[in-house]
Amino acid sequence: MAPAATSGGSSLPSGFSVFITFPDLLFIFEFVFGGLVWILIASSLVPIPLVQGWVMFVSVFCFVATTSLLILYIMGAHGGESSWITLDAAYHCTAALFYLSASVLEALATISMRDGFTYKHYHENIAAVVFSYATTLLYVVHAVFSLIRWKSS
Repeated sequence: MAPAATSGGSSLPSGFSVFITFPDLLFIFEFVFGGLVWILIASSLVPIPLVQGWVMFVSVFCFVATTSLLILYIMGAHGGESSWITLDAAYHCTAALFYLSASVLEALATISMRDGFTYKHYHENIAAVVFSYATTLLYVVHAVFSLIRWKSS
């Protein structure tokens, strides 16, 4: 019973209580950090275009999906609680896996561009890697607590 109490109970919040319940408060940080990853990748050079494409897909997809879920939760659109709790857990597990793969690939591309690229582009990619791993951590924490909420529902 204690893990369910730390995750805000077994139901999803609605309205502006999304901003004060854990783990749903993490939506804001996922939104901000994911947006930073998107901006940094879009403005930097990556030596492997396929990697940049995957990282851009992940950051844009998760940015749009996180924003959509946040707006739907604020509007209180989750009438059938159990299916929305399942959707929340599935989305955050998928987002965590996507971001982990994007972070590893972006780190690999950044390591490979250490020589031969300008100082500015190399450091933009380092920042993208750092924010990508931070976003991965946020999605993993949110996924764990969403799974706890799903199990207790």
